[in-house]
Amino acid sequence: MSEQAEPSNVGLTYEEARAELARVVERLESGGGTLEESLALWERGEHLADVCQRWLDGARTRLDAARDARTTPHARADPQAKSI
Repeated sequence: MSEQAEPSNVGLTYEEARAELARVVERLESGGGTLEESLALWERGEHLADVCQRWLDGARTRLDAARDARTTPHARADPQAKSI
C-alpha cells in the first residue's frame, strides 16, 4: 500500500486498529478501572483513532485519484489514436 494510505510507524491495519479501539471503548464504558488505567486506555484510544483516520484519509486520497483519472479526458484517451 502507498505511503499516503499506510500510517507510518504504526504497524496496524485499519481493521486491527478499529477492533482494538472498539475493545478500548468497551473497557472504558464498563468502568471499574483506576484513574491511571482509564487515562492510559483513553490515550491508547486516541492513538488508535488517529491510526484509523490516517487509513481513511489515505483511502479517500486513493479514491479521489482513481476518480480523477477516470474523468480526466487525457487518462481516457487512447494513446494510439491519432488527432484529427
